[in-house]
Amino acid sequence: MTVTLINAPGLPGTPIYHHVSVATGSRLIHLAGQVAWDGGDFATQVEQAYLNAGAALAGAGASFDDVVKLTVHVVDWKPALMPELLDGIARASARLNVTIAAPASLFGIVALDIPEHLVEVEAVAVLS
Repeated sequence: MTVTLINAPGLPGTPIYHHVSVATGSRLIHLAGQVAWDGGDFATQVEQAYLNAGAALAGAGASFDDVVKLTVHVVDWKPALMPELLDGIARASARLNVTIAAPASLFGIVALDIPEHLVEVEAVAVLS
């Protein structure tokens, strides 16, 4: 399977994700939203949600290298949370020894399944 990440001309470049992914392969993997069941502050929950997504991907024989789209849901999102979000992603990336840079959408939401959950991460991956 091959995933090519692209920042298309005319769109603002960003170091934390790409605007487009082009995948070739035949096995499509959809992850349910992953959360941090052990609680913690926002950055810790972000880290754990990404680690859980990594474990779910591994269970399907995939990794973040195979991810073509991420969706992140954050309770009561505000731009001031961006440094903590990036810190949690960086910590998960380091622990997983990967670069998490697939196209991503971030949604501010009112609530998740239980009040303690602050963030949920979904992923779509493609394998050969």
